[in-house]
Amino acid sequence: LAIAMGVDADYAAHMGLMSMLHDIGKLATPDAILKKPGALTDEEWDIMKEHPLAGVRILGSNPFYEIAREISAGHHENYDGSGYPKGLSGEDIPLSARIVKLADVFDALTTKRPYKEAWSMEDALVNIAAHSGKMFDPNIVAKFKKLYGDGVLTQIKNAH
Repeated sequence: LAIAMGVDADYAAHMGLMSMLHDIGKLATPDAILKKPGALTDEEWDIMKEHPLAGVRILGSNPFYEIAREISAGHHENYDGSGYPKGLSGEDIPLSARIVKLADVFDALTTKRPYKEAWSMEDALVNIAAHSGKMFDPNIVAKFKKLYGDGVLTQIKNAH
């Protein structure tokens, strides 16, 4: 997806590696919240919303993790500014975080979890398209849909 967005292949590969650390801040979130079977209370949700910036702190200042910090801090921001932790919008959200947000949501929707069945890729794409311009960057959604149409997403999903 990063390459489809025009990112240099080496940078995209590094972004891919760093994306695996997007939720590292959940290490600072109590297990009672992370593993709670039911809905979170408002107070628990406020604690959960701290994980992006906790991730930035955990990753420290090593330049190698610059993209990881960017992704951790921004992967819950929404394109329309309604996300967290800073309420960033549009291009103020780093491209790496905008890409990881869409990929993370797609993965969450299409993966079976203890609390839900996996959605079909088609249903996930319909949901993502419905949130284009709200949660997701419309340009990234368009590239993502093209990757699906070209069969690339199916190949990746089947390989993993």
